[in-house]
Amino acid sequence: MAKLRITWKKSTIGRPPRQGRTIKALGFRKLNDTVCHEDTPQMRGMVNSIGHLVEWSVEE
Repeated sequence: MAKLRITWKKSTIGRPPRQGRTIKALGFRKLNDTVCHEDTPQMRGMVNSIGHLVEWSVEE
């Protein structure tokens, strides 16, 4: 299965608390951190909800 490579690029300061919780749920610890997750509909939904804060790509 493909992997999602997600990099946190913008701060959550001044954003709704739900977006900060999504960042933490994805496993980010600090700005410019990168995490890899399986490409599932649940992960895509989380990434889409904070798409303006992260950059992502699909790896095979």
